[in-house]
Amino acid sequence: MNKSLIFCTSLLALLSLWAVGAYSKKGQAQAQYPILDVVANKVIQKYQTSTCEQLWIKKSEKAPPSAEEQRVIEFLKNDPQMRTIFINKVAPPIANKMFQCGMIP
Repeated sequence: MNKSLIFCTSLLALLSLWAVGAYSKKGQAQAQYPILDVVANKVIQKYQTSTCEQLWIKKSEKAPPSAEEQRVIEFLKNDPQMRTIFINKVAPPIANKMFQCGMIP
């Protein structure tokens, strides 16, 4: 199955759950955002399985985000709790890979 299709489907599912109010309780971050975990894990996997050369190429070819990615970005901008959970989950493995590839000092 096409990776873009899987990613888009996951993002749409995330937005759908948000729209129906599936995230009403606080303090249960992992159980509260199961779709967020799926999306974050896909982002982490992308970095962990990419070679440094692939990441450098991707960085140099910076394409604008797709419509689905833009919606998720807006969603994360508007939901500080979900944004914090997402960043806390994806930042360490992404930063580590970028450091290994010489993309950050």
